[in-house]
Amino acid sequence: MEKILEYEIKCPLCRNTMVVEEYLYNMPLVGKVLIASGRCRVCGYRFSDVRLAEPREPRRIVYRVEKPGDENTLVIRASTASIKIPELGVEITPGPVAHGYITTVEGIIIDVLEKTEFLCSTSDAPRDKCRKKIRELEAARNVEKPFTLIIEDPDGVSAILSPKACIEPLRKRDS
Repeated sequence: MEKILEYEIKCPLCRNTMVVEEYLYNMPLVGKVLIASGRCRVCGYRFSDVRLAEPREPRRIVYRVEKPGDENTLVIRASTASIKIPELGVEITPGPVAHGYITTVEGIIIDVLEKTEFLCSTSDAPRDKCRKKIRELEAARNVEKPFTLIIEDPDGVSAILSPKACIEPLRKRDS
């Protein structure tokens, strides 16, 4: 891993200065990846982003999860990309402090499941509705029912590492 850049930004939480370092890493099967990382020394806020180092055109990546093993596919999601799983009613949209990450399809489902469980335990949401959503997410995690993972990336630096992934151009009106 090679450090290629270091710069200062304002912390999005406390507005103090924080240092971000960027590294170039050549990942097997993926190619060059840019990894950014920083931590505010005042409030402890952590920033991280991962993206393919060679930008491409804005794109939509569609991946169908149909059988056990499909959930193990690697996903690189840039901080500017949105994720949708229409069959589950899941939409993850980037915000001003969004993070990029490398995970698997299952990792995305687990993250959504954990957040759903937390929200259900701390809100006034109807218990039966929460239980139903949690069961749906657990079934998706276990690939008991097919679903579609869609990444829409205006910067073209996200990826789903599978030959089954379909890449389409993302036009302005699509996003």
